[in-house]
Amino acid sequence: MLISIVKQRNLIKKTYLILAVLGFILPLWHFVSWLFEFGLDVPLLFKSIAEDKLSLFAWLDVIISAVVLVIFIVYEGRKQSMSRLWIPIAGTLFVGVSFGLPLFLFLREIHLGKTRYRIHP
Repeated sequence: MLISIVKQRNLIKKTYLILAVLGFILPLWHFVSWLFEFGLDVPLLFKSIAEDKLSLFAWLDVIISAVVLVIFIVYEGRKQSMSRLWIPIAGTLFVGVSFGLPLFLFLREIHLGKTRYRIHP
């Protein structure tokens, strides 16, 4: 039974890590390619965001999700006595929810594995 739980935890950790890597690479790839094409044109960036209702819908969804995720990271991280919570928070703010969430879940799995399955003498 314990071996099965450990295998499941390892699989979910690998899954979260793969998703974090994808959540880092895919959004940044498109943003960096946009920067190469248009430069750091902040007015154009905001114009593109608000250009149509569908883009604005997506951006507002992401912003609200990011706020919820930061609150969740702080709440859950403190509840689990995790350290270095700034890492997934920074990942969320500088890359996005697609990176910050799986990164936090990966770090939480590592933390839980260290604290829940210790053999006490």
